[in-house]
Amino acid sequence: MTNLNPKIVFFGTPQLATPTLRALIDNNLKPVLVITQPDKPVNRSSELIASPVKQLALDNSIEVLQPANKQELSDIFNELEVDLGVLVAYGMIIPEAILSKPKHGILNLHPSLLPKYRGPSPIQTTLLNNDKLTGVSIIKLTSLMDAGPIVFQEKINIEDDDNAQSLSDKLFNLGAEMIVKILWRYLGGEIKPAIQDESAVSMTKLIDRDDGKVNWQKKATEIISQFKAFYPWPGIFSYLDNKRLKIVNLGLLEGDFSPNLVPGELFLGPNKGLAIKCSQGAIQLTSVQLEGKKEMSGQDFLRGQTDLIGKKLIS
Repeated sequence: MTNLNPKIVFFGTPQLATPTLRALIDNNLKPVLVITQPDKPVNRSSELIASPVKQLALDNSIEVLQPANKQELSDIFNELEVDLGVLVAYGMIIPEAILSKPKHGILNLHPSLLPKYRGPSPIQTTLLNNDKLTGVSIIKLTSLMDAGPIVFQEKINIEDDDNAQSLSDKLFNLGAEMIVKILWRYLGGEIKPAIQDESAVSMTKLIDRDDGKVNWQKKATEIISQFKAFYPWPGIFSYLDNKRLKIVNLGLLEGDFSPNLVPGELFLGPNKGLAIKCSQGAIQLTSVQLEGKKEMSGQDFLRGQTDLIGKKLIS
């Protein structure tokens, strides 16, 4: 018989993990313990700030522990007896010795349809590839990254106006709903996790700031996908006269443009807006920010630099 009061430990740190913790609390599945990353200074301030998960746990009178490393994490479980772990964007790899400590293992939310897009950047990768469908996988955590058996999956459509921020919000809110929907069935043995198809695995990479650099030899549609994938971080950028130009917002320009333009060349677009040629098609620079300057509209930027037209942005 399923324990009516399962002892759950929740692992998580950023804002994206809070919907799941909130869902557990609101559905009579309140964790007995929350494990989150140590408090960290924000910006250049020396003041230490609690993670969003820690703050939510404290607001609901849940014990919080913040191990600084794997050894400290392992020490916690030497004395801990729990039924289940739930992990959402915790920020530390769980040592193999801990995985079997909870009676029913540790469930992990991953924002892709595994085995597609294992690794650290599934949301960015699905947008870069202009996929039309994604979803959330709940897996039983194993020692191999995102390779555990699948407990449950749900799919959602990717909308045309989705970016990494909006899609992350949708997927982690969906994951929270999924956890509370299946948890009792899982604890009761009604759900049998399915082994992933290793022949269908694809991996993602860790995103860094340079991934936002625009290659104007790409199609306009590919650059739009890059913008969506890297919004809000790291954003996309190019170089104008050796200064970094951040592209804060943009739009796809419909229609045919002069064959005399070369990729990266700036020109006067519709409504006297600032536009740029790509290998196929063009985009309008709706809002930009030049290094050392404030963000401004493309039209204002054009008015402030009358010699822009005909210049080239450099990757």
